[in-house]
Amino acid sequence: MKNKLWMFSLVLTAVLGLPALMAAQDTVVTKKTEVIKEADGTYTVIEYPVEKEVLVTLTPGTVVTGATGTARVIRSADGTQIFMDLADVPDATTNFHVYAVDPAGKTNYLGPVTIANGRAKAEFKTPLNQFMLVLSPVEGMTAYTPASTIAFHSAVPEGYAVIPRRTHTDTAAAAVKGVAISAYDVPMLGLQNLGSDDREVSINFTGELADLDGKAYLKRENGVTEVKMKFDEMDEVPSGKWFVLWAVAPDGSFTKLGHEYNSPDKGDDGEIVGTTTLTDFGLFMTVEDAEVTTPTSKTYSIFRVVQ
Repeated sequence: MKNKLWMFSLVLTAVLGLPALMAAQDTVVTKKTEVIKEADGTYTVIEYPVEKEVLVTLTPGTVVTGATGTARVIRSADGTQIFMDLADVPDATTNFHVYAVDPAGKTNYLGPVTIANGRAKAEFKTPLNQFMLVLSPVEGMTAYTPASTIAFHSAVPEGYAVIPRRTHTDTAAAAVKGVAISAYDVPMLGLQNLGSDDREVSINFTGELADLDGKAYLKRENGVTEVKMKFDEMDEVPSGKWFVLWAVAPDGSFTKLGHEYNSPDKGDDGEIVGTTTLTDFGLFMTVEDAEVTTPTSKTYSIFRVVQ
């Protein structure tokens, strides 16, 4: 392990992986900008690059005909900041609710934006790195579909590609009960003993992943734990694999926190970010041949706390 850590270390158990089927996504390529878009233009999730400001146009829906909006999106190591600016909103409108929609269509509530004299400015932050922005008069929206009541949604900036849509069941919105995962033998982290400070785990991979380097970060706030994994040297390990991070509850149920696909033309770094409200859980990562909703691979990493 390249870096020493106060309280943590990671034990990696690696054996052969299992094949699975790869889900396909139908897309339409706009040749002028080389941007991949869905035909109806209602799904616009993209991945935001690190340390680069992206200007996003907010496309108005029928709720605010004639209104305009933009968002400056800046992703950094500790999250993604969003600076929003709306204009020419109808006078009768007083506020909207802002959501970041992930690739499964799950909404992550960012907060309200108040309209005054047809204009509004607001700032938000999200741990997500792949999302679209949606503004709606509806509070408490849990999922986004083309039929949702929308005031604005983000357009695809020139030069960016839409992240393939997943079905809603692929999201980590809820734990899946009754699935045997005893083969992975995942211990609990014992969050109650870790205090409130942010924690960092250095990762040392072995076997065919020996050249892969990474770190994981735990941050608990307001009853929610954010887990962020960052990878380096992904160009040195087998491409075409899905690195999937899972949280395991004490009752044996598990939640998919997120994944990173190591495409053949991907750079050398990657990231998985997910959250859970579990008061204690175990963490493990599988290396899959396809995007999955349950862990299937025998190539996996287990997090253990070493006192």
